[in-house]
Amino acid sequence: MKIYRQILLILFFGTACFLSIQIYQIEQRKIDLKNDLIELSKIKYGLFNVDEWKTILADVITKKVEEFNLTEANRYEMRSKIQNFLSVVINDLEERYYQERSNSLMGWLESGVASVTGTFDQIKKDIPVFTDQIINFLNDPNNREAIRSYINDKIDQYADKTFSKTDYTRVNAIFNKYGTSNIYSTKSELQTQVNILNIQMRVKKWILIGISILTILIIAISGSLRSLEIIMALAISLVFLLMGVFLPMIEIDARISEITFSLLGEEVSFTDQVLYYKSKSILEVVELMLTQGRIDLMAVGLLVFAFSVLFPVSKLICSVIYLFSNHVNKIVRFMVLKSGKWSMADVMVVAIFMAYIGFDGIISEQLKSLEGIAKNLELLTTNNSNLLFGFYCFTIFVILSLTISQKISKSKKQQEAVDQIQKI
Repeated sequence: MKIYRQILLILFFGTACFLSIQIYQIEQRKIDLKNDLIELSKIKYGLFNVDEWKTILADVITKKVEEFNLTEANRYEMRSKIQNFLSVVINDLEERYYQERSNSLMGWLESGVASVTGTFDQIKKDIPVFTDQIINFLNDPNNREAIRSYINDKIDQYADKTFSKTDYTRVNAIFNKYGTSNIYSTKSELQTQVNILNIQMRVKKWILIGISILTILIIAISGSLRSLEIIMALAISLVFLLMGVFLPMIEIDARISEITFSLLGEEVSFTDQVLYYKSKSILEVVELMLTQGRIDLMAVGLLVFAFSVLFPVSKLICSVIYLFSNHVNKIVRFMVLKSGKWSMADVMVVAIFMAYIGFDGIISEQLKSLEGIAKNLELLTTNNSNLLFGFYCFTIFVILSLTISQKISKSKKQQEAVDQIQKI
């Protein structure tokens, strides 16, 4: 039975190494694709993009100008509005004309001539003629195109003067990278590739989880384990530790799934607008903290590195020394037998889990608040935050490590008891 157990653990270790390498390579490819996909989905290229708004306004204006058609039903209303407008403008012009010329002799003479000849009275009589000319001008298809072009040009000028231009350097680099030409087709292609990679990793992940469960069961139900079996179990736990350290643990993703509103009677919609995204492994978090140049962040980064990397690795090394050495010092004995209750590994897992829950709750509440204050528009927000495979690998390592420590402690006590009996 013991020989089969040894072979099984060796097979588990080889399979775990093979699958972990494959998962890491696929995960790195997936991270690259996901980062490009997130970049293209950022809100600065959509809802907050002046070029996107210029295109939307141009389309709306073009449609409205093309739909403009004077019929007998609306011609009377249009004529009335234009006549009233012209009357107000001409009256205002007449008033300012006489006021400006009341301060000089020449001005008095000019205003007198205008009054005697009835210049403004004649203009007011011709308002119906001006009105018909304006209506005919607006109803001419050629003039509509000129109006549309003029309005669009003005929109471009005002937008360029008012808003800063969007930097498309990274977007163009992504286009060149994948040989695409626009954001929407590129996002569709990237999402398809991400989905394919997820399918490729799904079976591999479940096999690794199955290996971890079987390893824990073998260690737990076995009466005693040989040194080779414990070494194999430690090696398997090391594989999960490395994956937990190098693979991303948490993905924080808050976005507006869809926002729809009406603009000049036309429906405008933006979809998949990323507000915030962050996904990092333990080592990436440590590197980020150490490179910030702040003492407090560097101290936290060193503590995270010590308790999540140095401490677990030291414990594994001490376990090997404890197995093959008859005389071990207090440090090795403490690391193997006594450090379980003081280990920060399980605390780290709980802290990460609580951070995830906290971020998930905060983001969900903030997005709900955003939906609540949005009036006269339809807003659908999404919190796509997830715990990633790195988190589960680190959790598996913690459980494996504690189980192995208990088995080593039990085996060592049994061995010491046997030695005592032999001495007697």
